Amino acid sequence: MKNKLILVVFFTTLLSTCAEGKNEEVITQNISAQNTNTNNEYSLNSSKLDSLFKALDKNGEFMGSIALSYDGMIIYSNAIGFADIETQKKATNNTKYRIGSISKMFTATLVLKAIEENKIKLGQTIETYFPNIENAKKITIENLLNHRSGIFNFTNDKAFITYLTEYKTPEEMVEIISNFQSDFEPNTKGDYSNSNYVLLSIILEKVYDSSFKDLITEKISAPLHLKNTYYGAKINLANNESNAYKLSTQWTKGLEVDMSIPMGAGGIVSTSSDVTTFMEALFSEKIISAQSIELMTTIKGSYGMGVSRFSVHDRESFGHSGSLGGFKSLAMYFPNEKLAIAITANGDANKKQEILSEALSYYFNDSIMEASEEDIKKYAGAYTDIEDKTNSFSFTHDKNALILEIGEGIIGGLIYKGDHKFLFEQVYAESFTFVFSPEKEELWVKQGDYEGIYKKD
Repeated sequence: MKNKLILVVFFTTLLSTCAEGKNEEVITQNISAQNTNTNNEYSLNSSKLDSLFKALDKNGEFMGSIALSYDGMIIYSNAIGFADIETQKKATNNTKYRIGSISKMFTATLVLKAIEENKIKLGQTIETYFPNIENAKKITIENLLNHRSGIFNFTNDKAFITYLTEYKTPEEMVEIISNFQSDFEPNTKGDYSNSNYVLLSIILEKVYDSSFKDLITEKISAPLHLKNTYYGAKINLANNESNAYKLSTQWTKGLEVDMSIPMGAGGIVSTSSDVTTFMEALFSEKIISAQSIELMTTIKGSYGMGVSRFSVHDRESFGHSGSLGGFKSLAMYFPNEKLAIAITANGDANKKQEILSEALSYYFNDSIMEASEEDIKKYAGAYTDIEDKTNSFSFTHDKNALILEIGEGIIGGLIYKGDHKFLFEQVYAESFTFVFSPEKEELWVKQGDYEGIYKKD
């Protein structure tokens, strides 16, 4: 598949940075989940979620916390592992974690609030603030917000590893970013870049004549009573903060990124509960207006403004992920269900996506549906886009399970939804919907705003 479609297979982390917003992880589900609940009344099976966390804790595969909130009320929270392995300090629900690129949601919120307060305009260009950045006269605030600026992602530079633990002034960060050539002409496409949100946080400091740290506190944390959410500094275990770890044969401490470097791209410290409270307040118009939220959630290419759009368990959500020096995080808000979920971790052996999937399964309690083996055989085969012959999908079957073939030797199970409809669910890329028409030997494919008709070969 090429061009419009995004199919993600591998999960990678970039140099322990906050660069994990770039559609990099697949979530695999049981081939059986089906949504039958339409009245937004759900109950969480807490005992099953408790059992999952006990198993993860026993196996030493995850250290961190989770929180789920419905309509602004926390309905589940849990924490396992250690805030600090060296002193054997156990994590609690009040342990604070660096949330990495989830910070971009906060920064985008502040920028949209600044626009509402007539401090800046969405369409204004950035040459006044950063005259030395290539294409500054063409790049707008909006381009920075939705990653369409073309500004090179400084965390992709090989030299980044040499200074990520050092303090940098905002002027030094601007100089670092200004030294790179543009990747593409502004607004011709989208490509994730931490540079965009470092620059946005510096613009906020300039227009408000205030530090980014104070802006987070004054405009978000204090009004929402987020006592555990702030712009980070050096890790302080005495203040309920945590160290981060990576797993090889054992947990080893990660590099401590100096928070002067990510700024609004990844510099915030918080708890899972605080993050869910923030998201609920954001999407219920307690911070910015409905018009601003609409701007934030309008997807251009793969990105909104500080958020991406996801489809999980056949439900639409908005959110972001984060990765910073061993810290991992994930936050999603489901508007129709009024559900927020946040996972913050200081040690994750690639279990975050499993936790997300299980938690949502236990909450939505989707019933099981199965297609007959006879029907599944009719769906199997290769299908090609009727308008673009370079786009194709291939499906095989195993008894009554339909399987999407992805490259050589890589497969993904599909979730049956009834009436010839299947889902292939992903995290950090929008999920696929496949609707088969055996009589016409056609396939309808939807991913995000893309729709296409495919013919069986």
